[in-house]
This record gives sequence, structure tokens and C-alpha cells, in this order.
Amino acid sequence: MTGLLLRLAGPMQSWGDHSTFSVRDTATVPTRSAMIGLIAAALGRRRGEPLDDLAAVHFTVRVDRPGTLMSDFHTVGGGLPTDRTVPTAEGKRRQAGAATIVSRRFYLADAVFTVAVTGPDTLIPRLHDALANPVWGPYLGRRSCPVEHPFLLTGPISDAVERLDHLPLHRRRPAGDATTVTVDFVTETPGGDGAASRMTLNDVPVDLHPNRRRYLTRQVHITTRTLPADLCAGIGTDYLNALDQHLQGAGT
Repeated sequence: MTGLLLRLAGPMQSWGDHSTFSVRDTATVPTRSAMIGLIAAALGRRRGEPLDDLAAVHFTVRVDRPGTLMSDFHTVGGGLPTDRTVPTAEGKRRQAGAATIVSRRFYLADAVFTVAVTGPDTLIPRLHDALANPVWGPYLGRRSCPVEHPFLLTGPISDAVERLDHLPLHRRRPAGDATTVTVDFVTETPGGDGAASRMTLNDVPVDLHPNRRRYLTRQVHITTRTLPADLCAGIGTDYLNALDQHLQGAGT
């Protein structure tokens, strides 16, 4: 299979897994539904259009930085006249004293993920072109979370997953004389060396139409592996320079 590499970084990310009504959660890693939605948006597909061809796309996630969980307190509809309050499920308007809707929304702050996107040789080049020139801009789970550049790291390559072992890590080198660091990898199938665990996500999109969203559950495998500490390229311009030098040397 052919693949490409994406870098998912930004001030905030939010990868909803089982959000309902007043509590909008975030998974600890990018979800499949969000990644499929990101690609579909880049292709110019509207919500509700078929996603069958994207079912063949697979994602391998390297956790460069897990980020910090943050909670944001939201209110909607308070202080408005009755004819402008948030509609109810029946299509009516909320009455005075019950118009304010309170919700808590969770985000990952300062997280960084490197994702290998793999799939059929006939599909990946088309996805690469769309992500390089998206119809609708990518965002990290929510529209309020824009993606930071560089975003698309490679053109179509045959060893996208293997390159995750060699691409610079967007984190500071540990203090002291440590020669290795531990890094989590999230895969759709078990494999590789290291300590492994499993996590269930409700993130396989069946229909992304806003009025009839449906998802299936799946299990992902989290493997903690050991990589050379020299891969830690720091943050800011230090990391960007190291990333650029690596990509130029890798012949992207």
C-alpha cells in the first residue's frame, strides 16, 4: 500500500468519541471519524455524501506529545427574547428562565500527533492532492481548532508507517544522559514490540450527515515503544529545522 504523513498540531484539538448534549468530550488520540471527515472535506464532499471508498484508508498514529486535557465552560441562548432562543427538539422556543443551555467542552492543549495514512495505490495520490489543496480547510476535530503548519509532510510514499520510527519527534529531549525515550503508537491491528493495551472507540463513520450521524465501534491497539532520544528535536524553530532537514534527506 501507498501512504503519506500528516502532522496534527495546534493550540487545541478535540476528538469527540461519545459526546452527548451538555458534555462534549475528547478522545486522547485522533479518531477515525474525524480523520475521514478531514479527508472528505479536503476532497470537497458535503456531509451525507458516500464515504465507501474511504473505508480502505488506514491510520497509524504516533503520539509526539499527548497534550493537556482542558475543559471549557459554554452557555448559549441566555438573555435573548423568546423568539430568538435555542429551539427545542420539537422545534419550539424555550421559555424565559429555561433559555440558557450550559455545556462543558473538552480539548487537548498543545498535543502533537504524526499520522501515517495508508491505502490503495490508486487512492492515496488523490488524497495527497486534496490535502495539499483542500476544498475546505482542515481542522483538528472542531472548526475552532485550526491545524498548524507544516501539516502534509510527504508525498505518496511506500514506507509511511516505517518512517514514523525515524521522523523527528516534536518534543524536548529528556534531561540527563538518557539515550532512549518511550513513544505511544496507536494502530488498528496489533503488532510491533513494546507494552501494548487496547481501547474501544465509537468512531467508525457510517453516515456523517448532521441529522442522521451513525458510527460503529472498533478497538485500537496502543503500543509503547522505545525510540532513540536523538529523535527529540525540541520545539519551535529547532523542531522545524530538524524536520525540514530530515524530509529533504529522506527525499520527499
